[in-house]
Amino acid sequence: MARFVLIRHGDDPDDDRVVTYFRSKGVEPEIIRPFKGEVLGDVDAAVGGSVVYGGPFNVFEEDKHPFLHDEARWIRQCMAADVPLLGICQGAQQIARVLGAEVGPREGEPNEFGYYTVTPSEAGRDFLPDSLVVAQSHFHEFQLPPGAEHLAGSALFPNQAFKYGDRTFGFQFHAEVTPRCFRRWQEAPWARYGKPGAQTREEQDQLMALHDRPQHEWFMRFMDRLFGEAVRVGD
Repeated sequence: MARFVLIRHGDDPDDDRVVTYFRSKGVEPEIIRPFKGEVLGDVDAAVGGSVVYGGPFNVFEEDKHPFLHDEARWIRQCMAADVPLLGICQGAQQIARVLGAEVGPREGEPNEFGYYTVTPSEAGRDFLPDSLVVAQSHFHEFQLPPGAEHLAGSALFPNQAFKYGDRTFGFQFHAEVTPRCFRRWQEAPWARYGKPGAQTREEQDQLMALHDRPQHEWFMRFMDRLFGEAVRVGD
């Protein structure tokens, strides 16, 4: 049975769409939290795919957070072995940094906290045929890594998705987040209300009601496109 390794940077419940996708295929993903000292190990032939989640850590502070070095090693090994790999928010920033791109806040520190439209680039229309409203929570961004293909952007953050090779993807946005997940963010002490670019809770609730279903449907198709073959081979 193939291993599908999910690297998490917090203690939220495992009720997001990444976990839902794998369980819907009869696969129990392996959740590892290196920030808590859990051992990541090495990528070997048993690893069928991996997802590096978002989180609160600045990806350029590896010396402050040594586990980031271990996660960078894992990312390099996944890419070297052509293992399907998805980075989400902080995870995308980590992949971009491994590939040599700059990561950090934009001038003026605009935020995306709520539901925002992402639009495909010309090269990204196979990845995202039309604009899509997706959940977001960040104020850092990644620059496009050398050799990567730009796939999508938003009005505030032009780099929202990239592809490196055929099996490595980075998303700044959080299409994996369900309404239940986002409700926890709305109640969190760090909620970004009042920051430049952040939506009000009323705006978030209205947009969530309108756009969560299309976000869900697109993300599940994407997950099957990236991981489906490995899931089926691993049965």
